[in-house]
Amino acid sequence: MLGLDDCLTEVMAIPGAIDALVLDHNSGMAVAAGGSGTDPEYSAAALSETLRVMTDGIAQSSAGGTVRIEDMIVVSDQGYHLFRPLETRFDGPLVIYLHLDLERSNLALARHLLHAISSRLDL
Repeated sequence: MLGLDDCLTEVMAIPGAIDALVLDHNSGMAVAAGGSGTDPEYSAAALSETLRVMTDGIAQSSAGGTVRIEDMIVVSDQGYHLFRPLETRFDGPLVIYLHLDLERSNLALARHLLHAISSRLDL
């Protein structure tokens, strides 16, 4: 089992990783951060809002109005942005966010490794 610090260490070892955050989806706060450098609190709030808007939009366009996201990938000129919601035993859903370099990363490998790492988290 991994703790959050060990989790982020392994996530940052994924080839092409630039930044990683574990954020509380409800509050928009950074729980843990790793990487090169944006403001984790500002980033966590903005990324939580992005995930909330995407989830709400998908739910409204889906039959039944409920959706469970396993992974979300956003591709920009700045890189790949992976979101991986986590199941936890306490209130507040957590999300691992990983920013990857477009040129130095393999998206399929990163998704596979992120899934393997997140499955070993002890939350």
